[in-house]
Amino acid sequence: MTKNIYQFSCEDAKGNKVELNDYQGKTLLIVNTASKCGFTPQYEGLEELQKKYGSENFSVLAFPCNQFGGQEPGSNEEIVEFCTLNYSNTFPVFSKVDVNGNDAHPLFNFLTTEKKGLLGTEKIKWNFTKFLINKEGEPVARYGSSTTPEKIQADIEKIL
Repeated sequence: MTKNIYQFSCEDAKGNKVELNDYQGKTLLIVNTASKCGFTPQYEGLEELQKKYGSENFSVLAFPCNQFGGQEPGSNEEIVEFCTLNYSNTFPVFSKVDVNGNDAHPLFNFLTTEKKGLLGTEKIKWNFTKFLINKEGEPVARYGSSTTPEKIQADIEKIL
């Protein structure tokens, strides 16, 4: 079985299919996001990482999710507009997905199986769970919601 993310495709915020193998050779930080969450200000830190390392084959990939407290109620268009207006985000924001349960996106099923959370749980507990992906498309680390993007910087630098 393949142990990388390149087997998956997703939809961008406009509904266009995006093959994750388009990101081969890049270090990625995949994040489930929400616009009305206590952790929403992390968008600012995520954009700082994007600006700092974007020229070094790095990208944040944001996947909005409404499964936690209904904190991402907007349409894909509204989400992108919110991110652009409030945080000047330049990284890709994909279509809204489920990250847990029967309707979870296959990418998140893979990520949570490969990188378990606290006490071995696979389930994502809240918005802004982050997965660091190396240049081979392999998940190398998982971070909880309270881990700020700034705290991940050293780990990113190690695998760039």
